[in-house]
Amino acid sequence: MQAAERRQKKTELKREAILRSAAAAFRRKGYHGTSMEDISDALLMTKGSLYYYFKDKEEILFACHDFSLDRVLERTREVLEEQKDASAAEKLSALIDALVHVMIDELQGSALALDFAALRDELLAQIITKRDQFERSMRVVINEGVKAGEFRNVDSKLATFAILGAINWISKWYRPDGAFQASDIGRMYSDLFVKGLSQGGLDRAQGGLDRAQGGLDRAQGKLPKTK
Repeated sequence: MQAAERRQKKTELKREAILRSAAAAFRRKGYHGTSMEDISDALLMTKGSLYYYFKDKEEILFACHDFSLDRVLERTREVLEEQKDASAAEKLSALIDALVHVMIDELQGSALALDFAALRDELLAQIITKRDQFERSMRVVINEGVKAGEFRNVDSKLATFAILGAINWISKWYRPDGAFQASDIGRMYSDLFVKGLSQGGLDRAQGGLDRAQGGLDRAQGKLPKTK
């Protein structure tokens, strides 16, 4: 590796470290409640050093979103290429699982859940364009499943919003030292949404609820125990 490449790599790693620190601070204190000093202090940097990498706090917020969405789009392309011959259900399951893993990453998860309304119009437009690109990819897969008869006749836009809303909320409750790992959550969310969209999925879900209620009733002495 040439000296210029090493310097570039070092700069990229430092910028990513700043974004991780900033995303964590934004999540704890909110964008408006976080100062450049908060971000630099967490990294044991001077504020002047921080300004070498980013000109202001808004640029950091934009970079957090941009970095995360680039990872989402990259994983989306990879998943769709890997699953190009798979069914719509398999594609959607893989997409959900991939997005859950991106969400759980310390920077990416925090950043995707951050409020981007603080960005000025030209920066906001760039973020919305990338976000819409990913949402369209998921809608295409859902529409494909509807046309193939794999999924019920649902509105793909609303279904996509429901899926992404649930995944975005993970950053509010997930803890790395908690009971669930990324693989557990990805598998559970994929199973939940894909089966919910699938033909007969509601009947299977209702059957599960009925069995659960029956077990609860028996436990409470409302029904005789089955032999």
